[in-house]
Amino acid sequence: MSKISRFLNSSWEGLKISLSALGINKTRSFLTTLCIIIGIVMVTLMNAVSNGMDAEFDKSMAMMGQNVVYVEKQPWNRGPNYKWWEYRSRRDIKLEYVDDIREYSQLSSAVSAVAARGTSIRYNDVSADGVFMAGVTDQYFETAGLDIEIGRAFTPEEIQRGAKVTVLGASLAENLFDRSNPLDKEIRIGGQRFRVIGVLEKQGKFLGLADMDRRAMTPIKAYGQIFSTRGNIQIAVKYPNEKILEEGEYELEGIMRRIRGLDAAEKNDFELNKPQAFEAQLSSFKTGLYLVGGALTALSLIIGGIGVMNIMFVSVRERTKEIGIRKAVGAKAWEILYQFLIEAVIMCLLGGLIGLLLSYPLSMLLNQIFVASIDLSVVLAAIILCSVVGVFFGFVPAYRAAKSDPIESLRYE
Repeated sequence: MSKISRFLNSSWEGLKISLSALGINKTRSFLTTLCIIIGIVMVTLMNAVSNGMDAEFDKSMAMMGQNVVYVEKQPWNRGPNYKWWEYRSRRDIKLEYVDDIREYSQLSSAVSAVAARGTSIRYNDVSADGVFMAGVTDQYFETAGLDIEIGRAFTPEEIQRGAKVTVLGASLAENLFDRSNPLDKEIRIGGQRFRVIGVLEKQGKFLGLADMDRRAMTPIKAYGQIFSTRGNIQIAVKYPNEKILEEGEYELEGIMRRIRGLDAAEKNDFELNKPQAFEAQLSSFKTGLYLVGGALTALSLIIGGIGVMNIMFVSVRERTKEIGIRKAVGAKAWEILYQFLIEAVIMCLLGGLIGLLLSYPLSMLLNQIFVASIDLSVVLAAIILCSVVGVFFGFVPAYRAAKSDPIESLRYE
């Protein structure tokens, strides 16, 4: 028999013996692989969340408008050294800054302002709570990258006089009007009547969390008659492309310093925010996720591997006489070693397979709450990881079996 044929034959026989041994001790095998199952579930879900966040990130950033800089009192990126009391003492951003920026800016393509808060909206007996209510100026739909699905946006005249008209998000319109046509229907916001003139195209959730379709917009003057705009103004400045955006940010900083009357020695008392700030926060979150998840996964796999090693020692001791017989009829040491390594790997792969089967429905459930997406690479990684754990922790008991004395093994009772 050639070496290749003997190797293949040993692999097949080792696989049959391993499956037979695991089948005889089903409960013991399952309990041994329980930590392997937990480890694979954790690493799979961790990867699923990371993939889901990456997939949602670009889509979510598009919801904030492309090539836009936001002028506000406070920064979005609030690290451990965030001094909230300093930012709160800054002067408010004012609505009239919109006209000033339009006058002075040579690079921007659109400038708008928005004031927003959560509120409730009613239509007859139907109520919608937790609605993102926004008062906007003209050019808001352009800076926010919003498109109207049915109806129309506000006219300049409606913006100027603060008309009691509103544009609704897709899911809010469905919530209030079911499948009926919402156009020209009257809803109540803050006790006042507003006429629906449009419905936005469906956007989805921002980073899998906030429903961006549960919103309503009105002219900012109409908003100001119900809610205060004091200290609540955000200005959005849009640029034609990313290259101009970089230059435009410096221009906008100079314009704002001029509007605020700051001299060269004074620091900015305003903040220029960009959606890219979320990328740094996302990266920090993912790093923390990998550190915590990786540590817990490693701990689970190590504990599981130790359990596999312990059971393999027990298995070697229980089958000592079988090992002696196999050696007596000509089995090589490497064949004994290989057989027990196959058994250890099969045990770990069994745990990995169960873990993957559990991970899929768990990731689907998680995706309803946050964002999660399993890809093929994590399945392959889980198989390789389980194989490595099986080989690493199964080697010592397998080596002991391979090096056992055949005569002593035959005498073992």
